[in-house]
Amino acid sequence: MRRAGLEGLSGRPKWRRAKPDQIATDLVDRAFTQTGPNQLWITDITEHPTREGKVYCCAVLDAYSRRVVGWSIDSTQTATLVTSALGMAIDNRTPPAGTIIHSDQGVQLGSWAFTQRAKDSGLLPSMGSVGDCFDNTMMESFWSRMQVELLDRRRWNTRIELANAIFEYLEIWHNRQRRHSSLGMLTPIQFENTPTVA
Repeated sequence: MRRAGLEGLSGRPKWRRAKPDQIATDLVDRAFTQTGPNQLWITDITEHPTREGKVYCCAVLDAYSRRVVGWSIDSTQTATLVTSALGMAIDNRTPPAGTIIHSDQGVQLGSWAFTQRAKDSGLLPSMGSVGDCFDNTMMESFWSRMQVELLDRRRWNTRIELANAIFEYLEIWHNRQRRHSSLGMLTPIQFENTPTVA
């Protein structure tokens, strides 16, 4: 081709995945079992379509009881979405210094705003490796249950309709009514309020 003066055409420019501002080391190493509340929080974002467009939800779970301790819903997935969910969790629980907040390496979860909010509150940011669902398996399991129990059960017309349904799922159903086999068939709130036997 060179002798004939021919050149191949290059393909389309490759899409480059945006990288987070702050990448934390993995402090959890897939060990999600905890002995008490506010030792390990896990967080992630999910999305679901409506006829108006997508709805994004960020939730923060306490790994001890699987209780949703913070959440945020919006029509865009920005650093504000995850920082609001984290802020709600901090305001609700007042975690001690050293509580771990674990996530994947999403751009929003690695943003300066999210990381700074966590550090200012004494939390230790932790991130799993890229593209490995097992590094945040408890959160992935939570989203999977929510998909089956709520999101995929019908077509959603408006963002408000879905946002209201997500609120009821998180605050009423999941935290107060849904029994978990891993919690001895108690709800997350019941589990937290049940004294442990030493």
